[in-house]
Amino acid sequence: MRNSPQDVRFSDLCKICDLYFGPARQSGSSHRVYKTPWPGDPRVNIQNTKGKAKPYQVKQVLLAIKRLEETKHG
Repeated sequence: MRNSPQDVRFSDLCKICDLYFGPARQSGSSHRVYKTPWPGDPRVNIQNTKGKAKPYQVKQVLLAIKRLEETKHG
C-alpha cells in the first residue's frame, strides 16, 4: 500500500480499516467512514472509485494506522 497507493482495491482497504478501526459507522454504496479514538477530526473516510481506493485516502489510512500504533505503544 505504501509503495503503490494508486493500486489498492477498495475492498482490501475496507478490510484493513475494519481490522484497525472496527466496523464503519457509515457505509453507503461508495463511501465508508471509520471512527478513530483521538479528538479533532476523529474519522477516516474512504471512497470506492471503480473498485479502487483513492490514493490520497490510502495515504490517510496509513497515517491513521501509524498514529494508532504510536498511541498503543506509547
